[in-house]
Amino acid sequence: MSTRNNLYFFYAADDKLDHKLKPLFNLARENNFEIVENPDDANVIISVGGDGAFLQAVRLTGFRQDCLYTGITRSNESGLYCDFNMDNFDDMLNSMQHEEMEVRRFPVIDVQVNGESTFNCLNEVSIRSTIIKSIVIDVHIDDLHFETFRGDGLVVATPTGSTGYNKSTQGAVIDPKIPCFQVSEIASLNNNRYRTLGSSFVLSKERTLTMEVVQDGNDYPIIGMDNEAYPIRSIQNLTVNLSDKLIKTVKLKNNSYWNRVKRTFL
Repeated sequence: MSTRNNLYFFYAADDKLDHKLKPLFNLARENNFEIVENPDDANVIISVGGDGAFLQAVRLTGFRQDCLYTGITRSNESGLYCDFNMDNFDDMLNSMQHEEMEVRRFPVIDVQVNGESTFNCLNEVSIRSTIIKSIVIDVHIDDLHFETFRGDGLVVATPTGSTGYNKSTQGAVIDPKIPCFQVSEIASLNNNRYRTLGSSFVLSKERTLTMEVVQDGNDYPIIGMDNEAYPIRSIQNLTVNLSDKLIKTVKLKNNSYWNRVKRTFL
């Protein structure tokens, strides 16, 4: 851990934030860390802000496998991905120098759109109707046609993403040490004519999920990947697998994922 001393700070710069960060930069340099201007030169990428900033940092630096990610929240923020606060930045540097922090590995999903473009997601992918009409999706697990979904949409979440959009749709919170992904419904239509499972379900890392959009006039759904909407117009299908990639983050000892869940929600 001590060889990881090239730090890149990911944030939207403004004068007020620059002023707050300057003492942190100075403290890092005093402790033999180097602040680099290009994320490709970093072996530790630090987002400044909440979970949204962390997700952006991972996405815009390419889900790098050869570095560590960590997040620093500002005084009035909290985040499940962020162990540190601007007020205890010196604790982070001290931990890195004395190897008192541990590496946490978060699963990532691969999402293929229309059998062509593939994207990574650390939190979730969602597919939602853009019009006041139920979207119809044929859901396949491996080679099995599982159900025909009718409703507002579906969310496919990683274990760490299970505390986000997935949780708001009554999905379960999943331990990130379990290599899996979860499918949750958004306002499904269930009656004597139409039927879905009506609950979330969890798929193992060996499974492939395919969602085929029935072309019935609702052909331009919103595709959300983490905290970004993708402007892909005609959607035929999405294929989701658990990726071989893992996002490595740093955490303080005695601050587990479940410590953070308790602190955030209870």
